[in-house]
Amino acid sequence: MAERGWPWRHVLVTGASAGLGRALALDCAAPGVVLHLSGRDGARLEAVAAECTARGATVRPRVLDVRDAEAMAGWIAGAGRLDLAIANAGISAGTGGATEPAAQARAVFETNVTGVLNTVLPALEAMAAQPPGPEGLRGRIAVIASLAAFVAAPGAPAYCASKATVQRWAEALDASERLRGIRLHAICPGYVRTGMTARNPFPMPLLMDAEVAARRTLEGIRRGRLRVAYPLPLYWAARLVGGLPPAWRAALFSRLPAKPAAPAAG
Repeated sequence: MAERGWPWRHVLVTGASAGLGRALALDCAAPGVVLHLSGRDGARLEAVAAECTARGATVRPRVLDVRDAEAMAGWIAGAGRLDLAIANAGISAGTGGATEPAAQARAVFETNVTGVLNTVLPALEAMAAQPPGPEGLRGRIAVIASLAAFVAAPGAPAYCASKATVQRWAEALDASERLRGIRLHAICPGYVRTGMTARNPFPMPLLMDAEVAARRTLEGIRRGRLRVAYPLPLYWAARLVGGLPPAWRAALFSRLPAKPAAPAAG
């Protein structure tokens, strides 16, 4: 059993070479746990694999780009049993106060939406074909969204929209997948101290370390929460701001610095 008592013995994490993905992998690492980790940076991924191995886990790292549907399908199909798959890989980008470049918007959607589809769809197929595990489920799939999913911030249109898309998709999908013994979880963190947020020029209330976010994520999944949103004060603030009339919301955000342009991974 994992160090913190997590019940999953076979775990897959995308974007595991840094940030929240790294923290999730490390928190799941323990004797008897098999970790399937992917990332685009081979050197960083190997370093994370070594840390997880030192904690007693069996680690199977793979350098992959989540945008490559064929490679992702092959990797997941060949992983064997999966108790928990975490679609974590994502990039962040804003407008920098100008119009968001078309290429940037496409890059954000291709990683944050298409990359999630390329992870979740083959994971669903693999889990549906396996027997129930120790929780009585065939498996769990967590999609890393964001509290940005609830706010249409004009300084980060593609990022907010991409996170809203995967959050809504995961929550809608859970209802039907429960019938097959599979649970979905939409993870909506606030500000996490990663490479993504290090570039932000604006205040980030309740900024948390990646290790804290990983713990809250895994605890929410363990408790069976469909939507795991934290920290709660920021979640309710995001819901409040997201519910404002669009013109009011735009006026509010016009007073704040815009998220920097150019995609940054976690």
